[in-house]
Amino acid sequence: METSTSLQEVAGAPPESVRAHRRLVALALLFSLFFLWGVANNLNDILIRQFKKAFELTDFQSGLVQSAFYLGYFLFALPAALFLRRRGYKAGIVLGLSLYAAGALLFYPAANARGYGFFLLALFVIASGLSFLETSANPFVTLLGPAQTAERRLNFAQAFNPLGSITGVLIGRLFIFSGNEYTPEQLARMSTVTRDAYYAAESVAVQQPYLIIGLIVGLLALVFKLTPFPPTGTEHERADTGLLQGFRNLAVNRSFAAAVLAQFFYVGAQVGIWSYSIRYAQGTIPGTSEKTAADYLILSLVVFMIGRFVGTALMKRFAPARLLAAYALINTLLSLVAMLLPGHIGLWALIATSFFMSIMFPTIFALGLRSVGYARELASSFLVMAIIGGALLTPVMGAISGQVGIQWSVVVPLLAFAVVLGFAISNRPLEA
Repeated sequence: METSTSLQEVAGAPPESVRAHRRLVALALLFSLFFLWGVANNLNDILIRQFKKAFELTDFQSGLVQSAFYLGYFLFALPAALFLRRRGYKAGIVLGLSLYAAGALLFYPAANARGYGFFLLALFVIASGLSFLETSANPFVTLLGPAQTAERRLNFAQAFNPLGSITGVLIGRLFIFSGNEYTPEQLARMSTVTRDAYYAAESVAVQQPYLIIGLIVGLLALVFKLTPFPPTGTEHERADTGLLQGFRNLAVNRSFAAAVLAQFFYVGAQVGIWSYSIRYAQGTIPGTSEKTAADYLILSLVVFMIGRFVGTALMKRFAPARLLAAYALINTLLSLVAMLLPGHIGLWALIATSFFMSIMFPTIFALGLRSVGYARELASSFLVMAIIGGALLTPVMGAISGQVGIQWSVVVPLLAFAVVLGFAISNRPLEA
């Protein structure tokens, strides 16, 4: 043992105890990333309602919050993968955190300018940073341990995401929502000065929370910069695998293509349901205030977090694809209930979908990476690009809501969960 350790040290490799310690530190820091992008993602659900008030927007226009956000994910995922191939996971994470911090800090001048487009730009910058973070962190977690437990490990890491989501909604409820809600008739009776002061106050409400978030994220970028990360064992193989060959391998991989499609529809369903939960509560249960509706959203996220831990435990007994199929079927039925029985029953059905959505993103992600070989970074980028489903399907829900009512917009996640069900069923034979 002493000779082996000495040889490792002479060769420049740290002893196993040091490598194990670095893996634990790396995992702990990575878990913080899942928390942080949960904060950013679900603050958007608050912003949709806030900007609808501050800028007098329609459901479709307020839904552009998610379009700008997930467009950033889509456009920067592939550049993130190319960056990772050259610089590695750590550099990608530091760059992602830096962009996240910059976008959050842009909220300060955007609020002063009172420009909806300026806010959308800030959200785009935040999302570009999150694209780097997700393209880096998701595959990195699957590599920090045995391959056979990759799905379970990623689900556990993703369990910190809903904790961040809950924090984000709480920040919005406590520090952004003012509780001041006026009907169009009340606004029309106000003087121009009073009305403009109201709109200005609603715009400025987002300044301080995002300023603090930007400073915290910037500090974390420095922590990652100074922390040594363990090697993942893929650097040599990644260098030996040509970029074009990686694209070719993915292009003919039908299992991977199905995972990308499933991820597109899943994210569209998740983002759409959470984005319009407040709208659904207020639209189908008369007299529901925005803060009470936000409480329902917080409950959804608590249920989602519980579902992550329960799902991770269940994967010790059930194959991931089988569990995913069962959850997707249940959510298809719950969406049907929310669509056909608006009001309290529909709202509770919508809340329940969060429990069964809990394992979907990480399980689809990990299943999609199973057969990609050394094209892992490229594959991860396409799975992150699939998040564009949130940008495209959320406005569709908004458009349907504006035409025929908020409850009928739930047909979008219903169809999306059906697609996830098909993907899960197609993966079950691989686990037999």
